[in-house]
Amino acid sequence: MKHTFRSTALAALVALAAAGASASGTHAGGHGHDADEAIGKPGVATKATRTINVDMTDSMRFTPANISVKQGETVRFVIKNSGQLKHELVIGTEKELKEHYEVMKKNPEMEHSDPNMVTLAAGKTGEIVWQFTKAGKVDFACLQPGHYDAGMKGAVNVTKTGK
Repeated sequence: MKHTFRSTALAALVALAAAGASASGTHAGGHGHDADEAIGKPGVATKATRTINVDMTDSMRFTPANISVKQGETVRFVIKNSGQLKHELVIGTEKELKEHYEVMKKNPEMEHSDPNMVTLAAGKTGEIVWQFTKAGKVDFACLQPGHYDAGMKGAVNVTKTGK
């Protein structure tokens, strides 16, 4: 199914390029170098300095929806889907999350697996290990069709360290 996602994403990227839009990364909502620099990078589990539990519910909310970390910190997010619907947590910039959401609306059963995301069936738990390399705001959202529009989003506030 990974190839189906890449093919679909590549077609979407080509369509965007043909329309004169610019996109970065390997698919719509890309995860290329520019995006990684803005949101951080996959972390090494053994270097995680803390664990943050995040709950996803059918009320289309994350708990907590606002998280604070320090620049350079590696965090293990343990994400639980307490709802009856499929949910996901995707870390990205607001722009790439919106782009990826548009692709998801057109391809709701799209399967994909990237280090900045986890998709969970009802009652399941997963994790993301992420290093926040740049100070500022990093967004996260559920990109299942209808969920983002219903407000299922949050933010990680990355505070600058004195390095």
